[in-house]
Amino acid sequence: MMTRVLFVCLGNICRSPSAEGIFRDLAAEAGLAVLTDSAGTSDWHVGSAPYAPMKEAALERGFDLSDLRARQFIAGDFDQFDLIIGMDDSNLENIERLRPAGSQTPARIFTDFAPEIGMDHVPDPYYTRDFTQTLDLVQAASRGLIKHLS
Repeated sequence: MMTRVLFVCLGNICRSPSAEGIFRDLAAEAGLAVLTDSAGTSDWHVGSAPYAPMKEAALERGFDLSDLRARQFIAGDFDQFDLIIGMDDSNLENIERLRPAGSQTPARIFTDFAPEIGMDHVPDPYYTRDFTQTLDLVQAASRGLIKHLS
């Protein structure tokens, strides 16, 4: 059975596309059948490629994000995905605001899958400029999510 996972951040140009790209590659290496996508809770960057410094930092680690384009999270995503992953509490609150009545689709914070990292969210490198930290957290949480789904 294929698991459908959606990664969500604010603008869908840094954290969620890197999570989508890294998780899909690591899941494929692990032989896990997944369908991935990413979205932003805002509409600021709809149609845009991932932020160039994020894309370059991911590529340096062997993760190509060039095929990804930003889109906005919608209520219908609850029906299209088995698991929705937010990067921080604000993202999760915005996701929950759109939850349709009766929807049982789980929505979780990404770092829940990597408690060993000691972080309760993935900081936004668009503001922090720390693309290395973001990628470290995303890779750790991706490995934890793969274990969770296996």
